[in-house]
Amino acid sequence: MSRRSEPVPFAFLAEGDTFRSNVTPPPRQRGSFGEIAGRWLLGLTVVAGLVGSLLLGMPALSTPSGPPAPQSQASQGHP
Repeated sequence: MSRRSEPVPFAFLAEGDTFRSNVTPPPRQRGSFGEIAGRWLLGLTVVAGLVGSLLLGMPALSTPSGPPAPQSQASQGHP
């Protein structure tokens, strides 16, 4: 049995990934000093926030390594 290729109404969509345009996009403009400094400042702020939250959260995540503290008699219900 031989299959013939039939015309597909949207065959151009399948060929879209092989299409190459002869139009080159314009070159990207370099950001101004203020824009670059703002991006660096934003990045440093995010990193500092993550490091700070990690440093502040570490004591809460650690388990006590010493022997348990003795409880008072009042907490055990004795007079």
